[in-house]
Amino acid sequence: MLIDHPGSGTDTIAGALAADRLGAPSVVYFVLSAAAPLTVVAGVVTTAYAVTGITGLPIAFLVVGAVLALFSVGYVAMARHIANAGAFYAYVTNGLGRPAGVGAAWIALIAYNALQVGLYGALGATAAPLLVQWAGLQIPWWLIALAAWLLVAVLGVMRVDVNGRLLAVLLTAEVAVILLFDAADLLNPAAAGGAAAALSPAALFAPGVGALLVIATTGFVGFESSVVFSEESRDPRRTVPIATYASVAIIAILYALSSWAMTVAAGPDGIVDAARRDGPETIFVMATAHLGDTVVTIARVLFLTSLIAAMISFHNTTARYFFALGRERVLPAAFGRTGRRTGAPKVGSLAQSTLGLLAIVIYAMAGLDPLVHLFFYTGTFGGFGVLLLIATTSVSVLAFFARNPTGESTWRRVIAPVLATVALATMVILALANFATLLGVEEGNPLRWALPAIYVVAALLGVGWALILRSIQPGVYGRVGMGAKAVTGGAP
Repeated sequence: MLIDHPGSGTDTIAGALAADRLGAPSVVYFVLSAAAPLTVVAGVVTTAYAVTGITGLPIAFLVVGAVLALFSVGYVAMARHIANAGAFYAYVTNGLGRPAGVGAAWIALIAYNALQVGLYGALGATAAPLLVQWAGLQIPWWLIALAAWLLVAVLGVMRVDVNGRLLAVLLTAEVAVILLFDAADLLNPAAAGGAAAALSPAALFAPGVGALLVIATTGFVGFESSVVFSEESRDPRRTVPIATYASVAIIAILYALSSWAMTVAAGPDGIVDAARRDGPETIFVMATAHLGDTVVTIARVLFLTSLIAAMISFHNTTARYFFALGRERVLPAAFGRTGRRTGAPKVGSLAQSTLGLLAIVIYAMAGLDPLVHLFFYTGTFGGFGVLLLIATTSVSVLAFFARNPTGESTWRRVIAPVLATVALATMVILALANFATLLGVEEGNPLRWALPAIYVVAALLGVGWALILRSIQPGVYGRVGMGAKAVTGGAP
């Protein structure tokens, strides 16, 4: 059902997004593009080796993948009962109540916007020196970022399946080059040998392993977005589980393989030194010796498109959070507006684009380092916010099925969610304990506590706003978490 809004022109206040646009493969492309495989292999993997000095990253990826697979059991089971573009917001609302749900929504908006805008810094900082090397063009990072911003802004108001097809092309090429690099590494092992140690569970019992697990977790950020596209999926009861499990499995195996292949090529004693010396260039330096300059140049281009693909995916996720909140009037109703022809969350998309533009302009005018201050700090900050949301949602799944046990097995509604909640709570504690290490700052640096505190303040403000709505607009408060029913008038 669509409700026309006076003066809206080609837009509508929508009960739901455009349905039946995405099959399971398209949702997987959105999810994996948000995970940005080549960006993770080049950046996150080398950062983990350099920061922690621990070579157990391959087994860490497998362990984190197992934890998130456990979480997904209850997550996708709940998706069979709730189809809502607000995902975490809707799940927490239906599990822990409306005030907690609005608090989670505030955290989600901050975290996903941080992840998205931070990528502009990474693209600008990475592309600028390459353009000098390839074409002799001296272009400031912020101008490159603005070009990417314009592309993402235009795609954001187009049909979601158009975005999905573009991501399919970019992601396929990206994964292909990763596998090519892995093959080159495995076929050219270091003389030292002994790389099998990186796959031993014993590698996880080393000082600093907390930071290693948290860094590994950031590589999976985006897997949870399968539910965000549930309203636009064909047969969401089937599409969402397939896309979620497939994404977790692909990410875990790909990252474990790639991080292990690097230890094979550099040697277990050499990978840490190589990562500290070459940083994100490590995989390209290692590949040049075996694959040649042409292949590596193509890989560098794909690294840039990996960043753009992640921008597109996070932009779509964030726009749908804005839409879900606007549809239920938790945010102004305009955010619930979609394009009549595209079915895309038009106002939410424009809002996200505006925030991205402001971030680029502010960081450029302040002369801040786009890689450290825009990408690394905001990316770490955003990733921690998503981890908080996943842990809270795991608790919400337990609470929801305690009240609504019908139709789900004990494994799906109790055992798997309990195990996942314990593991995720441990990860949150480890993340807080190692936050200074994650940022690469001294323990006494104000950012060490200031950034996590932002989420506490946001959650409290969200809870407060929900209580205000309950007092002054009980009708709006009663629709919180209802999704499309908030507009169509269905029963909660």
